[in-house]
Amino acid sequence: MRDVGQSLSWAALHSFIENIGAESCVARDIDPELHAWATTMKTNKILADIYDLLSIINSNLVAVGSRKHPKKPKFYPRPKKDGNKYGKKPVPVKELRSMFSGKRKRRHGK
Repeated sequence: MRDVGQSLSWAALHSFIENIGAESCVARDIDPELHAWATTMKTNKILADIYDLLSIINSNLVAVGSRKHPKKPKFYPRPKKDGNKYGKKPVPVKELRSMFSGKRKRRHGK
């Protein structure tokens, strides 16, 4: 930003911001809703859902002409949601209170 107005013109900066991708951090700050729709993860989820629906429709159409039950369609694999896991089991409330009460005493000099 120090170069704007000196070696980088305002028009060049404007052109850069206008043509930046919808997945960029600048686009997220300017229009968060557009950024959410433009991410590849959102597109991948929608495409996987379409694939799954087409698989279901296909298996149902095959079943119409036969007397057998249709095979369960194979859904498109999705990434596993492990999330953030800290520790193996919940910490009891009494233990949490004792841990935090010790920190409060040290902070306040008690």
